[in-house]
Amino acid sequence: MPVSTADFRSDTMTAPTAAMRAAMAAAEVGDDVWGEDPTVRELEREGARVLGKPAALYLPSGTMANQVAIHVHCRAGDELICEERSHVFVYEGGSIARLSGTQTRTLAAAGGFPTVEQVRAAIRSTDLHYPRSQLLVLENSHNMAGGRVLDVAGMAALAAVAHDHGLQVHVDGARLMNAAVALGCAASELVAHADSTTLCLSKGLGAPVGSLLAGSSEFIAPALRARKAFGGGMRQAGVIAAAGRLALAEGPALLAADHIRARRLATGLADLPWASVDIDAVETNIVMVEVVRGTAAALLAHLEASGVRAAATGPARVRFVTHRDVDDDAVERCLLACRGHAA
Repeated sequence: MPVSTADFRSDTMTAPTAAMRAAMAAAEVGDDVWGEDPTVRELEREGARVLGKPAALYLPSGTMANQVAIHVHCRAGDELICEERSHVFVYEGGSIARLSGTQTRTLAAAGGFPTVEQVRAAIRSTDLHYPRSQLLVLENSHNMAGGRVLDVAGMAALAAVAHDHGLQVHVDGARLMNAAVALGCAASELVAHADSTTLCLSKGLGAPVGSLLAGSSEFIAPALRARKAFGGGMRQAGVIAAAGRLALAEGPALLAADHIRARRLATGLADLPWASVDIDAVETNIVMVEVVRGTAAALLAHLEASGVRAAATGPARVRFVTHRDVDDDAVERCLLACRGHAA
């Protein structure tokens, strides 16, 4: 593989900056399981402020953050509702059932977000034959819908129907900052009506590892216990939290450029005879391409030989994700490689 590969597989492919490495080296640390790491505490305070919640918890991954939230909100035999391609359902190793004994009711929504009517119809009655509808999970931006976003009013409306029927609301905010930047609002506005939310620091924001989970103080207390039970207690975690603080402070300002590059990439790909791209669906940093001639595997092999990487999300579907480590030249290099693909 060429040394200078342009890697569009995911926005998790970013390397920590020199400033992050310096902050990590200089971080003040303590044993975080004992609650004694000052850098982690500061990251959690800053994260809670940015997300508009009273408290936050630092976890090793977005998957663990989501699953801790589900574990706190639900008990064995409960049911959560989510869109059928949601990360919590498709990409988290069956943990909803494995770790929390909770079952999932999925809804189909082309843009990634079910309607109020869909959610209302999916909520179970109190008939004892049914599981208890307990949680609505929303993902904003929605990964497998191509990075689509839902605005503040839409999020509030979905939260309202859930709350009206006694459900809690959790937002998988892995790319919440991308959604906020795309919509021109604060991240806190998008999750104002949610009972809990995550924010991934290691995707577009550029930290090497870690996610935040935020909610009320009453929610975070059992979440801390669940994190420990799930194996997420870390010791001198301030070393990585220091990079997370920089990602949270500086990363959001860089996301608009990622979105512009994604749009440029989508426009170029849409002109190719073997590719089908919904340009209007490219709202953030994700471009989904339907390979209408040939296969995803053949395209990826051609790109790899050209020093470009992307990821298959199906036999004939490929995902390209822009991030700060793929610049304008990388986008042009990707398009040049794609133009040379003979499907």
